[in-house]
Amino acid sequence: MTLTERQLRIIRSARDWIATYGEAPTVREPAAAVGVSSTSSISYQLRRMREQGVLVETRGRRSGRCPYCGQ
Repeated sequence: MTLTERQLRIIRSARDWIATYGEAPTVREPAAAVGVSSTSSISYQLRRMREQGVLVETRGRRSGRCPYCGQ
């Protein structure tokens, strides 16, 4: 498994975010840390890393719905 420099920077930024804030970053935080304005580019990199077995946790936008019943 070979990760690109950008993927390594995404991993580092996600780890730093978790160490600082105690929760997973949104997709926008690693994008800003890596210097990419497109969140779809980061999503693509995260998908490629998952395919290689590297998981980087991110959190989504909160919907305000109950996670159990959906209301």
